[in-house]
Amino acid sequence: MTGEVNVGIIGIGRHGARYADHILNDVEGLSLAAVSRRNGSGREQAAAWGTRFFPDWRVLVRAPEVEAVIAVATPDLNGAIGLACVEAGKPLLVEKPLAVDRRAAEGLVECFDRADLPLTVGQTLRYNGVIQGLRRELPQIGPLFSFCASQRLEPTLPAWMDDPRVAGGGVILHTAVHLFDALRFITGREVERVRASMFNRRNSKVENLFTAQLEMTGGLVGVVDASKVGLARCGRYEFVGEQGTLQGDQVHDILQRVEGMTVRDVDREPLQPGIVPLLQDWRDHLRGRGPNPVDGAQGLAAVRIADACRRAAKNDGWEKV
Repeated sequence: MTGEVNVGIIGIGRHGARYADHILNDVEGLSLAAVSRRNGSGREQAAAWGTRFFPDWRVLVRAPEVEAVIAVATPDLNGAIGLACVEAGKPLLVEKPLAVDRRAAEGLVECFDRADLPLTVGQTLRYNGVIQGLRRELPQIGPLFSFCASQRLEPTLPAWMDDPRVAGGGVILHTAVHLFDALRFITGREVERVRASMFNRRNSKVENLFTAQLEMTGGLVGVVDASKVGLARCGRYEFVGEQGTLQGDQVHDILQRVEGMTVRDVDREPLQPGIVPLLQDWRDHLRGRGPNPVDGAQGLAAVRIADACRRAAKNDGWEKV
């Protein structure tokens, strides 16, 4: 593709609307050609944005004015949306998680690989200044031994996210998936096996509290937890190395190095919406001017870890990824 890329967005709820607003106001080279939403308010949103509205997302994918698609739908639809994009020969940027389970995610990636079409996953946390700072500074603490990481959110839950058939799971797939991708991105290592526990608190139909032990390549071991049970939010990481500890919180904009009793702040890029740089890199990739920012294999890796954690929790033992 050359010049401005005409984009269609499937799903313009709260998060999908962010994509639309950034395309309209913050990212040159992308044009909002069309939107689709099951909710009746989608038509009014499209009118406010000055773009075309499609009640049926399938028609949006086939529309000649749409050159590339962004899917911010429920994850149970991602497979069908992906297949429609492949049939139409159009690139897809899909919000995480890539699919409701490992098998569906593998099928989606394979489908795009066979068609030689770009599949990009919206793992926007990679663009967070603290996450990038952890990745950059990690060699400074020497050989790594262990880590701990937490991703905690308030217990707000749209109705579809409490339906296992639509969501595919709870905090493991929708919250800890951020941790899994970030750990791979920061360390450059893969998760080999896991053991885990998951819990349903306050009548949730999906797990909303989760803990796990992870073993990664190179002998790196650690523990993670994710939850949507308390009225507080965090995104904490701590890496223990031979020369000290590197710690950060991507929610509260903290990045520090600890040596003995000395705690020193580490420079990092200021917090910014991760969607903007993702869209810029995606635009460049579609134009043939850069790599795929987060290809399908990266999204699949995170889903595979989530799948292993769910299996480990159900089987009460170690599971290979």
